[in-house]
Amino acid sequence: MKLVTAIIKPFKLDEVREALSAIGVQGITVTEVKGFGRQKGHTELYRGAEYVVDFLPKVKLEIAIDTALLDQVVEAIEKTARTGKIGDGKIFVFELEQVVRIRTGETGTDAV
Repeated sequence: MKLVTAIIKPFKLDEVREALSAIGVQGITVTEVKGFGRQKGHTELYRGAEYVVDFLPKVKLEIAIDTALLDQVVEAIEKTARTGKIGDGKIFVFELEQVVRIRTGETGTDAV
């Protein structure tokens, strides 16, 4: 099993969710986060005062999947989240050792 973590732009969330649902992903955890990468934030003007926005709003997706779906999931996220501009995000893949569904006690891929 794998845990896929993706950091994407917030306005791409619905497209990514639909693409993942289409390939059979049943559950996604979504968290609103802030961060920066190579773009290092930007400056904005508010009521005549200029200020620096260091951390940009992003969305973090966490998806626990069977290893067989890994390539499809990564491809779906990459394809739908891409705008071609800086700040599109990143995808991280981790090995997932154990999953337990609390309600039923199911473990492993049955719990996913």
